[in-house]
Amino acid sequence: MNVLPCSINTLKGLYDISGVEVGQHFYWQIGGFQIHAQVLITSWVVIAILLGSVTIAVQNPQTIPTNGQNFFEYVLEFIRDLSKTQIGEEYGPWVSFIGTMFLFIFVSNWSGALLPRKIIQLPHGELAAPTNDINTTVALALPTSVAYFYAGLTKKGLGYFGKYIQPTPILLPINILEDFTKPLSLSFRLFGNILADELVVGVLVSLVPSVVPIPVMFLGLFTSGIQALIFATLAAAYIGESMEGHH
Repeated sequence: MNVLPCSINTLKGLYDISGVEVGQHFYWQIGGFQIHAQVLITSWVVIAILLGSVTIAVQNPQTIPTNGQNFFEYVLEFIRDLSKTQIGEEYGPWVSFIGTMFLFIFVSNWSGALLPRKIIQLPHGELAAPTNDINTTVALALPTSVAYFYAGLTKKGLGYFGKYIQPTPILLPINILEDFTKPLSLSFRLFGNILADELVVGVLVSLVPSVVPIPVMFLGLFTSGIQALIFATLAAAYIGESMEGHH
């Protein structure tokens, strides 16, 4: 007699889990445009954290660095080494671009991993990592493509386009397609990994709210950092490739 109610409750539980949503969106309607407010709010918070941290760290630089200054000098040195490794000796002008991409993605990813799901509620939505939205990752990938072409044209002029017929003109369509697939791969890789991490945490919260999600959230912090590093490394590698003209 108790089997049927138990089975119904089990099915109901499975149905509730299948209804888990990640990224319930909150929109602003401005004129005829629909603005994704959830992404904008979190992005502004991330930008404020980065600007505030850097302002405090460089406000009174010391000859013998303090803890905060030490940390930011280490981060700068890490980004410089990354840029130099991927771009080569002409890496200098690109450190700020690569560093901005890396830090914004890193802090954005961590904002989703550190904030438990739905802890901050918005009307019809909740705050989450900006990078779990495809619009954000595409917006990050497109400037990388612009930088890629700008670096090549600045270094080689119109001769840069000769790479499309190297080593043989037969490869022209494939070489052109390669440049179009680079921003797609950058944006979808970052979006897919961050969204998958939040989906896993969301499902585990539904199953075991108190214990299991904690180690998964720590794993999310690690993978979030790795994804920021991969994006910055690939962006620098593409820029270096366009300047050197090799694949």
